[in-house]
Amino acid sequence: MSILNKLAVTASAAVILVSLSACAGMSAQDKSTAVGAGVGAVAGSVLTGGSAVGTVGGAAVGGVIGNQIKK
Repeated sequence: MSILNKLAVTASAAVILVSLSACAGMSAQDKSTAVGAGVGAVAGSVLTGGSAVGTVGGAAVGGVIGNQIKK
Protein backbone atom coordinates (compact mmCIF):
# COMPACT_ATOMS: atom_id res chain seq x y z
CA MET A 1 0.00 0.00 0.00
CA SER A 2 1.40 3.38 -0.92
CA ILE A 3 2.10 6.06 1.66
CA LEU A 4 -0.78 8.14 0.28
CA ASN A 5 -3.26 5.30 0.81
CA LYS A 6 -2.00 4.74 4.35
CA LEU A 7 -2.38 8.43 5.06
CA ALA A 8 -5.92 8.45 3.63
CA VAL A 9 -6.96 5.47 5.77
CA THR A 10 -5.45 7.01 8.90
CA ALA A 11 -7.11 10.36 8.24
CA SER A 12 -10.45 8.66 7.59
CA ALA A 13 -10.24 6.73 10.83
CA ALA A 14 -9.36 9.89 12.76
CA VAL A 15 -12.30 11.80 11.25
CA ILE A 16 -14.67 8.95 12.07
CA LEU A 17 -13.48 8.75 15.67
CA VAL A 18 -13.80 12.50 16.18
CA SER A 19 -17.25 12.58 14.59
CA LEU A 20 -18.45 9.83 16.92
CA SER A 21 -18.11 12.27 19.81
CA ALA A 22 -21.28 13.88 18.46
CA CYS A 23 -23.24 10.71 19.23
CA ALA A 24 -24.29 11.79 22.74
CA GLY A 25 -27.98 12.10 21.87
CA MET A 26 -28.18 8.95 19.77
CA SER A 27 -29.80 5.67 20.70
CA ALA A 28 -27.66 2.56 21.12
CA GLN A 29 -28.82 1.27 17.73
CA ASP A 30 -27.93 4.57 16.03
CA LYS A 31 -24.47 4.51 17.60
CA SER A 32 -23.91 0.92 16.46
CA THR A 33 -24.97 1.87 12.94
CA ALA A 34 -22.53 4.79 12.85
CA VAL A 35 -19.66 2.73 14.24
CA GLY A 36 -20.41 -0.11 11.84
CA ALA A 37 -20.42 2.26 8.89
CA GLY A 38 -17.11 3.79 9.97
CA VAL A 39 -15.40 0.48 10.53
CA GLY A 40 -16.84 -0.89 7.29
CA ALA A 41 -15.61 2.11 5.32
CA VAL A 42 -12.08 1.75 6.64
CA ALA A 43 -12.10 -2.01 6.09
CA GLY A 44 -13.50 -1.64 2.58
CA SER A 45 -10.87 0.93 1.72
CA VAL A 46 -8.05 -1.22 3.03
CA LEU A 47 -9.28 -4.41 1.38
CA THR A 48 -9.73 -2.78 -2.04
CA GLY A 49 -6.57 -0.69 -1.98
CA GLY A 50 -8.33 2.64 -1.52
CA SER A 51 -11.08 2.15 -4.08
CA ALA A 52 -14.03 4.53 -3.64
CA VAL A 53 -16.46 1.74 -4.49
CA GLY A 54 -14.90 -0.51 -1.85
CA THR A 55 -15.06 2.26 0.75
CA VAL A 56 -18.71 3.05 0.07
CA GLY A 57 -19.62 -0.63 -0.11
CA GLY A 58 -17.85 -1.33 3.16
CA ALA A 59 -19.64 1.58 4.83
CA ALA A 60 -23.01 0.33 3.61
CA VAL A 61 -22.41 -3.25 4.74
CA GLY A 62 -20.94 -2.13 8.07
CA GLY A 63 -23.88 0.21 8.70
CA VAL A 64 -26.41 -2.55 8.06
CA ILE A 65 -24.55 -4.97 10.32
CA GLY A 66 -24.21 -2.35 13.07
CA ASN A 67 -27.91 -1.53 12.78
CA GLN A 68 -28.95 -5.17 13.12
CA ILE A 69 -26.70 -5.90 16.11
CA LYS A 70 -28.52 -3.54 18.50
CA LYS A 71 -32.12 -4.46 17.67
